Amino acid sequence: MNKVTIVMYHYVRDLNSSRYPNIKGLDYQLFKDQIEFFSANYHIVTMEQVIEASEGKYQLPDQALLLTFDDGYIDHYTFVMPILLQYGYQGSFFIPGKAFVESVLLDVNKVHFILASQSSKRLMQDLLDELNYYRGSEYQIPSNEQLVAQYAVANRFDSKETIFIKRILQTAIPENLRKIIASNLFKKYVTGLSEEQFAKELYLNYDQIKCMKKCGMFIGVHGYDHYWLGNLGPAQMRADIDKAVECLDGIIDKNAWVMNYPYGSYNQEVLHYLQENHCKLGLTTQVRRADLNVDDRYQLPRFDTNDFPPKSNIFSQYL
Repeated sequence: MNKVTIVMYHYVRDLNSSRYPNIKGLDYQLFKDQIEFFSANYHIVTMEQVIEASEGKYQLPDQALLLTFDDGYIDHYTFVMPILLQYGYQGSFFIPGKAFVESVLLDVNKVHFILASQSSKRLMQDLLDELNYYRGSEYQIPSNEQLVAQYAVANRFDSKETIFIKRILQTAIPENLRKIIASNLFKKYVTGLSEEQFAKELYLNYDQIKCMKKCGMFIGVHGYDHYWLGNLGPAQMRADIDKAVECLDGIIDKNAWVMNYPYGSYNQEVLHYLQENHCKLGLTTQVRRADLNVDDRYQLPRFDTNDFPPKSNIFSQYL
């Protein structure tokens, strides 16, 4: 047995006191309750131990559990790390380079806060109107009916309207048009802060990342632009990964680093490139417990925080 339950987090904050209580995140008090649950039922392990176990150099304890945090939010510094240090646990934090290097608000987060500021049905109609406005001039894109049929498909956490908004503004239409429309909707519905000011409030900065590393946290790679890596051409994919690794120089070991795929998106070319470039593990969004004796080390599955108490007991269906 060399199995590990890997848990994925994004926003962790005092939701009721925040400007965006409807953001899809975990409330700070529920995070503390969940860590208490894990403390009572699992053995929390470090990323270094999981790497060694994947190489046959270490045997994980029974009920091993690894905590992972995506997207490099300041939440992880102000709310998460103090709780982890209190318990003596390590978290693994995966940080898109562009967020802290350029203080640019990533498209993924524009979409999150747009959705937190207005109903998904209203936003979907606004998005369809935007597509009608831009279609047929500079941009040749499918009809609204075709896009809705292809992308308005609910998943286990989001409605069909929410998934449609996410997919259109993440990957389904040309990147420059995605950026234009996302910025239009962000300006319409979200706070009067500029995108740059919003980014500086949302993301970790370099000094905070270094502090987290010094405190024993593991820092990993989450792309540079937070692209769907599996949708990129080979040259752009390699450039994004190279830039992501380079900007964390001095914080990560460039001869033994870990990749967390943005949106869970990858393909065989991505996997091959990671293997060639000293990456040790790759984390996906597949839902089940990882078995290091069976699973490809570059395709390790993870659960979501919402799969565990106090949110739910969904995890028990996959044991």
